[in-house]
Amino acid sequence: MNYFATILLHLRKDLRIEWRSRDSINGMLFFSLMVVVMFSFAFDPTAEPYLTRHTAGGILWVALLFAVVTGLNQSWSRELRNQVLDAQRLTAASPSALLMGKVLANFLFVTLIEVVLAPVFAIFYNLHPLGQVAWLFAVLPLGTWALIINGTFFAALSLRTRNRELLLPLVLFPITIPALLAVVQATGAVLTGESEPDLWIKMLVGYDIIFTIISVLLFSPILHAD
Repeated sequence: MNYFATILLHLRKDLRIEWRSRDSINGMLFFSLMVVVMFSFAFDPTAEPYLTRHTAGGILWVALLFAVVTGLNQSWSRELRNQVLDAQRLTAASPSALLMGKVLANFLFVTLIEVVLAPVFAIFYNLHPLGQVAWLFAVLPLGTWALIINGTFFAALSLRTRNRELLLPLVLFPITIPALLAVVQATGAVLTGESEPDLWIKMLVGYDIIFTIISVLLFSPILHAD
């Protein structure tokens, strides 16, 4: 079986498990919606549209970041049941295929959350983007990939630790600060229309490429660590 077929095999497996249980999607959706609704009470979106457009991007991505953390630990904890992860270590398939299959599955889950969250977010914050909305079709997937590739990698790294629920955000949050800064600025640029987000998008592309390569290269020793 070639590399890409192995990735698709892991992807289908994760999608099938999530379709049956819906643990990760339900948890991420509930948490992100709760954060968006609670932050909407902090100020009046109809009274301060300028402030809303400048802060909405940060609120959206912070909500997604915390929601991603709640789902990533569950995605790897499934592999511990019935010694599935030990069986993965004994196979001849490339370890990075397991990582990329899980990354793609998590990416699809978070994208689904964004599709549901976007109209709710626009209604609660009375958002009317002044920039080119088409830029969001580049910002959203690039920002989502930055969160998912690092989150999935570090969730695997902290899998065998005693306090993995605590360790993951402690490691993930500092690493994602550059990507979070870029995606918040790019989203704010689209919402306010004051500037073009092309510079921040280039930064996101470089960030995604660098950390994807690093994660693929370093995943094998993490998988086979005792």
